[in-house]
Amino acid sequence: MGNPYWHVYFLKSITTDFLYIGSTNSRGRQLEEHNEGKVQSIKVYRRFKMIAFIVREIERKAREPEKYFKTGSWKQY
Repeated sequence: MGNPYWHVYFLKSITTDFLYIGSTNSRGRQLEEHNEGKVQSIKVYRRFKMIAFIVREIERKAREPEKYFKTGSWKQY
């Protein structure tokens, strides 16, 4: 059985201003996979550092803020 918590995570490219937002139940593994280039859609922006994360107990509750932050609406704040 894995980690019971879900994380919405924010990765910042070390070389550009690119910000990536995702969710996972394995925060450490996810950062590693992004930095190894295993996520094809953002491979060109790698190396990443994690700048923030939000912890939720239920996957659905993690997907809600992930979706919100991916829309860009939060940038007005």
